[in-house]
Amino acid sequence: MKSLRARISLWFALSATITLAVLFAVGYLLLESHMQRDLDLLNKTEFEQIRARLGTDYGALTPQIVDQRIHETADYASVLFYVNIDEPPHDMLFYSNNLDGKPIPDVPGKHIYNAFVPGVGELRVGEFIMPPFDVTIGTPTRQMRQDLTAYVEVCIALLVIMLLTSGLIGIVTSRLILRPVRLIGETANRIRSDNLAERIAVPGGKDEIFDLVRLLNQMFDRLEASFKQARQFSEEVSHELKTPLSLVRLHAERLLVEGKLERRQEDAVLVQLDELARINQMIDELLFISRAEVNGVTLNLINQHPGHFLRSVEPDLHALVEHRGRRLRCVQHGDGLVAMEEKWLRQVIFNLLTNALRVSPPNGLITMTSIVADGSWCVSTEDEGPGLTDEQCERVFDRFVRFNVRAGEDQGSGLGLTICRSIIELHGGSIRAQPRGGELGLRVSFSLPVATVVESSYAMGQPLLGT
Repeated sequence: MKSLRARISLWFALSATITLAVLFAVGYLLLESHMQRDLDLLNKTEFEQIRARLGTDYGALTPQIVDQRIHETADYASVLFYVNIDEPPHDMLFYSNNLDGKPIPDVPGKHIYNAFVPGVGELRVGEFIMPPFDVTIGTPTRQMRQDLTAYVEVCIALLVIMLLTSGLIGIVTSRLILRPVRLIGETANRIRSDNLAERIAVPGGKDEIFDLVRLLNQMFDRLEASFKQARQFSEEVSHELKTPLSLVRLHAERLLVEGKLERRQEDAVLVQLDELARINQMIDELLFISRAEVNGVTLNLINQHPGHFLRSVEPDLHALVEHRGRRLRCVQHGDGLVAMEEKWLRQVIFNLLTNALRVSPPNGLITMTSIVADGSWCVSTEDEGPGLTDEQCERVFDRFVRFNVRAGEDQGSGLGLTICRSIIELHGGSIRAQPRGGELGLRVSFSLPVATVVESSYAMGQPLLGT
């Protein structure tokens, strides 16, 4: 069982039931022993009556006289007792009528034991010595066995009730016990990179939960401090780098303007300017990500139609795809109003399309699907590239992570999908990557909440962009 509450409930129910079962088993043995002692006492009492009936001169009595003196006593108690008297090593002197001539079995070395007599059943037997006679008296154990069976049946019923009751009690108790842990989990789940200031409420008492909460809060304090230091370092370094990079770019451009460089030197300076532009772009991207993580980016959200938005970016998307020798198909389903800032979502669309173009084969088809349904606007981009594994799909949005990079290809910054995730989360949406089902390629999709669903002004499945 994965649930700790379920395991605690089960353990409690089983331990309580097993404990009760052990107590019932011990009670069974004690009850059986007590009832056997009562039967032994009855046998002894009957023997005392027989000895008194025989008198003090029993040693000189003939078998006929022995039978005559005991007969009345034995018949009177025939419902409860079975009696036989013998004189070792001679034959049996007396049988009670209820034995029907069948002797009570003798167990050598034992004077109190259980024996089975055919036609009679199980007897609790007591053997008493009256030299030269052996008096054997048996009492039926049928009633004792019935009482013990009834005891077992009651115990089984009580065990079932105990199991159900203790299970219910275990569920309630475990819920109360684990409530602080559940609250800790809920609070810890809310503490993320953009919400590091929240802390877990410290419960009353100085128990283990108190110590756990205190240690977790201390860990979150250290984590918040580390995040702040990392962000501060990133922002400060980015700002500090911009000035010297701008100066380097200025001097490089001045060298080109003066025209005093040889052709080979001019090419080297142009390469430097390209690299400087790439570094500046990376710095801007890092600054944006750092600000987005602390909600430092303010969006100007305006309700727009997804179809209108896609039609507005159609010319640029189409031109980009044709320039790279690929094919594009975009389909819109449904319509509504989505709160968005166009320039940021435009960047997301172009980042996703650029990644798809990078891995798509020549003349490959890239499919962009826009669906407004169930209160959300979902946009997915599918390519025909090599795709990613499930593990790679989990990491593809991390900083500086790149997969399927071809030899000689521009490495890029590895921040494009990270920026896409930041922009989508700022819009209150989510983004994910997953392999295309049963095919090569990758599907990257994001979804945003729909402010208002309206009647579609586009035909269902009508392509918005050329193929």
